[in-house]
Amino acid sequence: MTETTPGKLYGLGVGPGDPELISMKSYRLLQESQVVAYPTGRAGGGNALSIVEPHLREDHIMLPMMYPATAGKVADSPEYPQLMTDFYDDTANEIAAHLDTGRNVALICQGDPFFYGSYMYWHARLAEKYDTTVVPGISSVMTGPVVLGKPLCHRTDTVTVIPATLSEEEIEARLKVADSAVLMKLGRTLPKVRRVLKRIGRLDEAWLVERATMEGERVIPMTDDSVEKAGYFSICVLPCKTPV
Repeated sequence: MTETTPGKLYGLGVGPGDPELISMKSYRLLQESQVVAYPTGRAGGGNALSIVEPHLREDHIMLPMMYPATAGKVADSPEYPQLMTDFYDDTANEIAAHLDTGRNVALICQGDPFFYGSYMYWHARLAEKYDTTVVPGISSVMTGPVVLGKPLCHRTDTVTVIPATLSEEEIEARLKVADSAVLMKLGRTLPKVRRVLKRIGRLDEAWLVERATMEGERVIPMTDDSVEKAGYFSICVLPCKTPV
């Protein structure tokens, strides 16, 4: 009896939202895969899936992996870490089942797999056992300033990337020493970020970039009082001073 050669795992960064911003390598490996695994919320679909939809084949086997929670009270509960650990364990087993039959699995990730990407959790569970290739993707840190039309850094500037889920005091400390910055994970944290920016005198430098390169894209100065909440795909950009 011939032993089946396991399939390959591809962690594909598919970019910020525009299907044309997928790299040629991600596209090629997507086409070489029999299975497309994708994270999704309870409503189904998901942004990573919508990005690759124009590139899917009819014979692709789709493997949705539904998060048990993404925000709200459940995400704030003490049970949340174990809930997510169980989710990644269970879905890693589902992926492994396909790999063990010899199927290649493309696990798609919006943005970049290793930059705040969920892919890293599956990678930690599967990469030591299976032949794995990770393909970088364009992240919102790169996309936001382009959509804004303002450079992020030049010459000796340094860029600080800050998760807005940090405490108000920590965000303030990091922004005070930042030449330019991008704040991720806005959503419910937007009022906190605006308070900090106003307190340290940098509110007029900052811009909200929401759904960059996607339908519904918007760019709003953070000084605008209409900016009361941010959607899921939002960042705050403090670009560098205009180079001359």
